[in-house]
Amino acid sequence: MSLYISRLAELAAKAADLNDAAMNEAAEVMADTAARGGLIHLYGSGHSVLPAQETFPRYGAFIAFHPLTDPRLMWHSVLAAGGVRELLWLERTEGYADKFLDHQPINPGDTLIVFGHSGTNASGIDTALYCKKRGLTVIAVNASANRGKVSRHSSGKVLADCADIAIDTCAPVEDAIVPIEGWSRPVGGSSTVLAMMLMHEMAARAAQVLAGRGIELPVFASPTIPGVTLNDTDQVYAQYKARLIEAQHKHLPYFEQRMSGKA
Repeated sequence: MSLYISRLAELAAKAADLNDAAMNEAAEVMADTAARGGLIHLYGSGHSVLPAQETFPRYGAFIAFHPLTDPRLMWHSVLAAGGVRELLWLERTEGYADKFLDHQPINPGDTLIVFGHSGTNASGIDTALYCKKRGLTVIAVNASANRGKVSRHSSGKVLADCADIAIDTCAPVEDAIVPIEGWSRPVGGSSTVLAMMLMHEMAARAAQVLAGRGIELPVFASPTIPGVTLNDTDQVYAQYKARLIEAQHKHLPYFEQRMSGKA
């Protein structure tokens, strides 16, 4: 039997069953946003940025998604500039996320999906609270095993407390799932992979809801498929750009107020 894959598959099956109703609810919310021409924003820091990147843009993804990826909250080396120690400090610093989010085309009626294994870091909590104030529906994807932890945030909340819908990855607190005989700690992180799987499931269900309403959105397809070319991908980018421009146009009045100190 495999060491990692069998354990991960067991957790994934558990998460699928446990979150079935919540994922259906999330899919309806996402479909509502997409049908209105809005954006489904994706946010995470550290390794939790990976589910956002995996969701969009990639083959099989449709154009309603908008990754909120901040290079300062993504490690680019281990110990050099842009390294993990800097990232770990910044994602725990309250008030930083607002400065980043002010410049993003976030509008009422949009959806935010925020990833974070522990659910205690300031960046994820700040982002969820910011988007709630802006009139977004917030979906949190993290491990319920961490939800009983004492909040380190000034609001007294953890990530799931800030969400309208909470999705449980079923990852253990320690994240790693493979015990090694003779080693004091397990290996094989699980939370990121589980978050990716759950996100793909929600995206697929949202697409199914949209199809049931007679709505088809452009989907990225691999140019390795016969009949698909790089020009097809460029056409999807063009339609995505049009959606972003519309979102930025809607966002401009709020941005102007924010920059003037009135919002």
